Amino acid sequence: MFLRCTKRNKDGKEHRYWNVVENRRVTGGRVVQRQVLYLGEINDSQRQAWRKTIEVFEDGAVLPRTIALFPEDRPVEIDDDDVVQIRLKDLELHRPRQWGACWLACHVYEQLGLDEFWAKRLEPSRKGTRWDLITQALSCYRLIEPGSEWRLHRHWYDNSAMADCLGAGFELVEIHKLYKCLDQLLDDFDGSNVGENA
Repeated sequence: MFLRCTKRNKDGKEHRYWNVVENRRVTGGRVVQRQVLYLGEINDSQRQAWRKTIEVFEDGAVLPRTIALFPEDRPVEIDDDDVVQIRLKDLELHRPRQWGACWLACHVYEQLGLDEFWAKRLEPSRKGTRWDLITQALSCYRLIEPGSEWRLHRHWYDNSAMADCLGAGFELVEIHKLYKCLDQLLDDFDGSNVGENA
């Protein structure tokens, strides 16, 4: 994936529009481009749109330092020592994933105490399978983008940041483990048991 800039002249001014684009190989060996995300126009008259700030944590510093980001091919219009000019044409995205929803779902899961609740009741298997984490992945998936376990296994887990949030790789969502986890939940925690424990 990469950033693509489209330039247009309108009313005597140059306007630049940015898109995140990916190359896709199709039949016959051809490559087509697919727009993944439209970022919109950023031009010199929109100084505030250009000025994007980030906080940088430096080794040995107690507090972060805020720096401003500007494109390399335009003059910097502010007086600031903490300015970084970036080469937008060389910027590439690798493995973009859904992050915010996964983080929020895990945060809510922990705030409700479900992580501790299931960790006590679903001990890891002899081979180290973390049933509590599989339960969390299934729950978050149902909350964010409900679908089948097959889709979770084949598509969603790899295209989300769930593995990063849980600190577990793809082994967590092997299809037989997902189904076995659901069976285990049904066997061990049917309606009568849950009612007694609640």
